[in-house]
Amino acid sequence: MIGVQGLTLGYGGRTVLRDLELSLAPGEFVYLQGPSGSGKSTLLRVLNRQIESYEGEVRIQGRPLRSLPRFEARRLMATIHQGFELIDRKTVLENVALAGEVLGADPAAVRAKAQEFLHKVGMEGKEDHFPRQLSGGEMQRTAIARALLNRPPILLADEPTGNLDGENAFRILELLWELNRSEGTTVLMVTHSTELVRAMPSRTLHMNGGRLDAVEPCEILSS
Repeated sequence: MIGVQGLTLGYGGRTVLRDLELSLAPGEFVYLQGPSGSGKSTLLRVLNRQIESYEGEVRIQGRPLRSLPRFEARRLMATIHQGFELIDRKTVLENVALAGEVLGADPAAVRAKAQEFLHKVGMEGKEDHFPRQLSGGEMQRTAIARALLNRPPILLADEPTGNLDGENAFRILELLWELNRSEGTTVLMVTHSTELVRAMPSRTLHMNGGRLDAVEPCEILSS
């Protein structure tokens, strides 16, 4: 599903990623941990094509990432962030529908899908609310519905619980796991929270100095 070989990247006179190797299978749920500045978010920005200048090779479903048209990359991968990134002047439904509208999909079909995913993430009844009327957990649920609207096979989650309290953070993690199981979505989740990882164990990658220096299977984490 995701294959990375020899990924090296530097800017500002500093090497951020060093000969990085990574492989994710279809349907996996993988955590990515490491200290601040270790390259976690930079790796995700390479995968979602915010950064395109690098050495090495990145493949998505066996195809070189660089050769994928942008619209196709958007269909294959979606990203959620800790900052939610909702548009203040748009309602919950409009924010979610935007993901389909930018790809030129039929507006009526897009709104129906938006309703479907808002129901999946527990946001039914909030369709006409604006972001300022939502809690942090509700904003992140809305962002997740938007990210999954086009049913991308890959979800990149960059500290999706970083701005949430412990209870809401756990609920969002539960939601991501549920979507991983029900939709078969491959999830790569950056998180600083060891508590969340131990609560719902899975393969965990550790980055340090721009490299993956350890991999923990779920059996180790749950022991």
